[in-house]
Amino acid sequence: MENELILYGASGHCKVVMDVILSTNYYQIKTILDDNCAITSLYEYPVVPFLNYENNYHYAFFISIGNNEIRRKISSKWDVNYVKLIHYSAIVSCLNVSIGNGTVVMMNAIINPSVTIGTHCIINSGAIVEHDCKIADYVHVCPGAKLAGNVEVGEGTMIGLGSSIIQGVKIGKWVTIGAGAVIIKDVPDYAVVVGNPGKIIKYKDHGK
Repeated sequence: MENELILYGASGHCKVVMDVILSTNYYQIKTILDDNCAITSLYEYPVVPFLNYENNYHYAFFISIGNNEIRRKISSKWDVNYVKLIHYSAIVSCLNVSIGNGTVVMMNAIINPSVTIGTHCIINSGAIVEHDCKIADYVHVCPGAKLAGNVEVGEGTMIGLGSSIIQGVKIGKWVTIGAGAVIIKDVPDYAVVVGNPGKIIKYKDHGK
């Protein structure tokens, strides 16, 4: 049963997570859990209402939900065997790379040497994470985003579609970087940043 995997979340993000799983043929999808009782299957895999995880402690788990805050809430409640998932086409350096459990690395992503990635992160399709980057828990690096060397990203931050972060920049926690933004200087916690060069347009409610 160690190769049988239970997914939580049956929306669009689950579809690409399933693709990652099937690309390696290591884990077998046992079932998918979702709070929406109207969903009964996804690509012919059964979708069932929330189950008590304590009865399934011997299975591997993965939270297939794209929202960073929801992944954090679920992972803080469930003490289960979370696994990491890496698409077969992703390029992950063999030199000092650490990837936390619950994290997914998707199709054609590139992770270069001496990178640390936390738990329950999403490194999305075609994203590039250069050498010596440090990515905290619950971060989403969106498709096509590029992080140059020595970039640090705080907990829960979303790096938007196609955005670019120059080398050595520090990005705070729960930041939102807009699609296509170019970040050339440090970004404080809870900021929302858009444009080229990136400018702060507001702070989230629980920030400044």
